[in-house]
Amino acid sequence: MNKHHESTGPSDGQQITLRGPAELADALPYLMGFHPSDSVVMVALHGGRGRFGGRLRLGIPRAPGEWGPVAEQLADSLISGSERRDGRPDAIVIFLCQDSPDGESGRLTMERLRPFAQSLRTACGALDVPVLEALCLSDGRYWSYCCPDGRCCPPQGKPLAMPGTTVMAAAAAYAGIRVRGTLRDMEARLTPWQAPDEVSAQLRALDRAAPSLMPRILDERAKAEVAKETLTLARTLMDRLGRTPPAPEAVSDLGDDRLIEEDEAAVVVLGLQDRETRDKAAVWMEGPEGHRALRLWRTLARRCVGPYGEHAAAPLTLAGWVSWSTGDEPGARVALAMALRADPEYTFAQLLHRACNEGLDPETLRRCLRGDGDGGEGPEAAVAGAGDAGAVVGAGGARGPALHVRRVRPAANRARRRASGRRATTDTGATAPAPGTARQGTAGPGAAGPGPMAAGRRVRDVRRYGRRGAGTRR
Repeated sequence: MNKHHESTGPSDGQQITLRGPAELADALPYLMGFHPSDSVVMVALHGGRGRFGGRLRLGIPRAPGEWGPVAEQLADSLISGSERRDGRPDAIVIFLCQDSPDGESGRLTMERLRPFAQSLRTACGALDVPVLEALCLSDGRYWSYCCPDGRCCPPQGKPLAMPGTTVMAAAAAYAGIRVRGTLRDMEARLTPWQAPDEVSAQLRALDRAAPSLMPRILDERAKAEVAKETLTLARTLMDRLGRTPPAPEAVSDLGDDRLIEEDEAAVVVLGLQDRETRDKAAVWMEGPEGHRALRLWRTLARRCVGPYGEHAAAPLTLAGWVSWSTGDEPGARVALAMALRADPEYTFAQLLHRACNEGLDPETLRRCLRGDGDGGEGPEAAVAGAGDAGAVVGAGGARGPALHVRRVRPAANRARRRASGRRATTDTGATAPAPGTARQGTAGPGAAGPGPMAAGRRVRDVRRYGRRGAGTRR
């Protein structure tokens, strides 16, 4: 499962009322900015009209044994994060999104995930926040885990609306909201090469460059010259990429890969492992220069093959920063989550991920990098200080229409729900993201997250570079 979850704040402006599970399912990609494949998404609701607040996404744990503990952590993260910012949610909506391997067994997927949905409902209920609806989206259909009435929620599920044909789609188009495709598609643009020939060629280039570069980076007298060489080459590659005409994403990525040689990529990837060099590269963050830099960071992330996978944390973090700075928050969250997957202790990625999720204003960090911040502090200190100072974007800072949920059921079913319990009364308002994380690839509870994140120099182990340079981890 994915190690780090994402959250986004609510938005104001145009109001849309969603009635029933069909419209909820249709709204999900617009809430997230992409189709959250293989994910559990939880959305907080506030007030009597069910206004959408904070939302949280996590990869669905593969091991059923993790479902109970992860459900408890997710419920606590969303609710406690909401309380810290703008009040306790009145209810929660849950989405489980996972297609079947054959594309034809959505109902089996829904049944397989039913215990996870029940664990999430139980965990939320244990914290006195009811689950208004829990939906499974699989193979182009949706099912409700909450509705027992076959007239509105049949056992075979119901088809999802055709893209672009709903009121939500029209409102999103009017508001300028664009759905980016699936999470899998977005991650593929940042994933290291897999083709054996390409991997072998890039790995040889990295092994050639590491023995000479890494000792120089670790030498205080030589590192400044390495930084200058790295940034000069990076600027050259950005200019080369910028001279190519715009193309569709998949075609553009393929073209970018062809424009950069393996040895060139190796030098910049290794040079960015120095924190100060990476900080200087972060100034390419706005306008045409920022877009060229983003193309370069994506290309370099794809070159971190084999035992150099941890090195991807630097270009992925820079890609996440530029995406956030240029207004692409979904893309930023994906890149930063992948950076933390590559290196969970990468401080700059931790800070940016949290700041982006909590709705901080990236202009604070942009000012620092432009050189007009206070004291010439580094970007890690700047983003940490912005979080401590509460420099947050207002509700209008998140783009898109404000959504309200209204659940429509047959009369008898509504009476049953009224008798089942009472929603907690809280203040309405926006909710912040939850900063917790879940452990990946373990049979444990998956509830451990990074502790308090302080700015400072990230120290790397000299012996780690020695192994890279010698190529012994190949």
